[in-house]
Amino acid sequence: MTHDPTAAQTNPPQAESTQAKSTRAKSTRAKSTRANAKSGDTGGIDVRAVDGRRDRRAFLKFERDLYRDDPMWVPPIWDERKRLVGFKPHPFYNDAEATAMLARRDGVVVGRVVAITNHAHNRYHKENLGFFGFFECVDDPDVAAALMSAVEQHHRRDNRDAVRGPVHPSLNYECGALVATDGAPPTFLIPHNHLYYDRLFKSCGYEKAQDVYCYDAHIEMLKNMDPKLKFVIEEATRRFNVTARPLSRKDFKRDIKIFLDLYNRSLSKTWGYVPISDGEMQHQAAGLKHLLVPQMTSIAEIDGEPVGAGFGLLDYNPIIKKIGGRLTPWGIARLLLGRKHLKRLRLVSANVLPEYQRWGLGLVTLARTLPGAIDYGIEIGEFSWILESNKLSWGTAERGGAHRTKTLRIYDKPLERGDRPAAAEAST
Repeated sequence: MTHDPTAAQTNPPQAESTQAKSTRAKSTRAKSTRANAKSGDTGGIDVRAVDGRRDRRAFLKFERDLYRDDPMWVPPIWDERKRLVGFKPHPFYNDAEATAMLARRDGVVVGRVVAITNHAHNRYHKENLGFFGFFECVDDPDVAAALMSAVEQHHRRDNRDAVRGPVHPSLNYECGALVATDGAPPTFLIPHNHLYYDRLFKSCGYEKAQDVYCYDAHIEMLKNMDPKLKFVIEEATRRFNVTARPLSRKDFKRDIKIFLDLYNRSLSKTWGYVPISDGEMQHQAAGLKHLLVPQMTSIAEIDGEPVGAGFGLLDYNPIIKKIGGRLTPWGIARLLLGRKHLKRLRLVSANVLPEYQRWGLGLVTLARTLPGAIDYGIEIGEFSWILESNKLSWGTAERGGAHRTKTLRIYDKPLERGDRPAAAEAST
C-alpha cells in the first residue's frame, strides 16, 4: 500500500486521542530505553531514545547525511516520514507503538533505528514478535550491534519471542533492506540503502525470513506478450465473463472501499500480511486522486461483483529528488505538473479473491491497464514488490519476460528466553 504525500495531513479527533495515550505510554518507556541502552554501550557508542525536537531533527538529518554522495538515493517525503516514524500522528499507531533511537559516538550521530510494536500483526498471526525499521548506520559492526542490542532489549521487556525487520513501519508500507540491485535508482516508495547493511544484520545474528523482489518489463515486451499468457487472459475473460473498468473519480470513495475489501480478502493467507485498518486506508486514500492516473487502474468484476483490483503508480522519484522531498506549494505544483513527462510505472498491486487467483484473473486485471500506459507514454513497468513465497506472481512475471532488478530482505532473530527480565510485561 501507499500514501499520497500531497494529501491533507489530518487525523480524526478520536484517532489523535488514541495516539496521544500511546505517546504518554512511550514517554515512560523512552526513559527505560535510555537507561538500558546506555548500560550496553560498546566502544564508546551511546544509544538513547529520541527525546525532544533536537533529537528528532538529528534522526531525520542523519539519513540525508549518510546518502549525501549516493546518486541512487531519493529523499523521502519528509512530512510523511515524520508520521511513519511516530513523530507526528499516523493511524498505524492507533494499534502500534514506536520508539526511535539514535546512536552517537563522541557526540556525533552514527546510526538510528525505530523499535516497533505491531499489536495488529501479533493478534492476526497469533505470534509474539517485535519489529524494527528505519535503520540507518555507518559501516561499523559495533554501531550496528549497539543499535540492534537496544532494539532487542526493548522487545525483551515485552517478552517477545523474536525480532523482525526492517519494516517501515509494516508490510503495508515500505519494507526490507536492499541486498541486490541492477544499479538503477529505486522507484517510488521502494527502499534504498547501502548494500553493507546485509553484512551488518548478519553480524548481529539476524537471518533471512523472506525476500521481496522487483521486476522490470519494457513496454514493448508487454505489447508482444507471451502467447501462453495471452491465451490465459482471453480464456479467463471468456470463462468467467469478466469485465474490467478503471477507478472512478466521481465515485472514488466507493471504489476505495471496494479496493480495501479486495485487498484484505485477497491477502488473508499471505506471509506477514496484516489487514489494513479503515483509518489507514482513509489516510492513504485521502489524496490518491492526485497521484493515480485512472487509465492505469483496474477493477475486475464478474456479474457486477468485484473480484480483483489493481493499480499502477507513476514513478514520482525523479521529481521528488528535484524538490528534495519537501512539499512546499511549489514542490506540490512541480510534482503534479511534471508527471506528464514520467516514463516509468510501478505496478503496485493486483489483488484477486483467493478462489480466482489460479484462474488468471490477476492477469486480466492488469491487462486492462496496459493500453492506458501505452497511451500515456510509459516505457517501463516495474512489478514491485513480490514476496519470494509468492511463486505464482514472480513466476508469471518471469514467464512473461520480466527480469529481476532488485532483491530486498526481511530478517528474523529469536530472542533467548533466558535473557529476558523476570518481570516482563505480558504480551499484547
